[in-house]
Amino acid sequence: MNYELLVAVIGAIWVGSEIVLAALRHSRRGESERHDRLSIILLWIFITASVFLAAVLRGVRAAHMRGGATTFLIGVALIVLGLAIRWTAVVTLWRYFTVDVSIRRDHRVIHHGIYRIIRHPAYLGSLISFIGLGVTFMNWLSLAAIVIGTLIVFSYRIAVEERALVTALGDEYRAYAARTKRLIPGVY
Repeated sequence: MNYELLVAVIGAIWVGSEIVLAALRHSRRGESERHDRLSIILLWIFITASVFLAAVLRGVRAAHMRGGATTFLIGVALIVLGLAIRWTAVVTLWRYFTVDVSIRRDHRVIHHGIYRIIRHPAYLGSLISFIGLGVTFMNWLSLAAIVIGTLIVFSYRIAVEERALVTALGDEYRAYAARTKRLIPGVY
């Protein structure tokens, strides 16, 4: 099996789906109030830089992972799992989901489906996919570059989003936040 081709195909589907999502689910003037604070631009910059750095670091032999095909396929499985979680979250939130942080006039707290368990499952799914990508590079430094970069930018994005939701939805969102965790059920 050509493992590099497998990741290339999955990566193309992943990036293509994000481009389609950006085209379909970008807030429109007049429908919602924007609160993005440049987070969408920072997401693309940090993620691109992290993946590029990870690709460069992939060649550092001292940080090579063991496990061969098994480790690589675990990485692929994590990418697919993360995409499934992300798309489940997007579909569940569909009406209120935008790629930029914005609040619709009729915005409501969604607390069913995957949102019953955690507040930001789309980001969790993306993080799992990026961890998987780091594993497919078969290098600990590559994995660290991707994890650190995505954690930094997703932490900023979550802070921006939560500030906007608290401002718009007040006590309803605060109550929801009090009974759910941001990314990891029961932990964080």
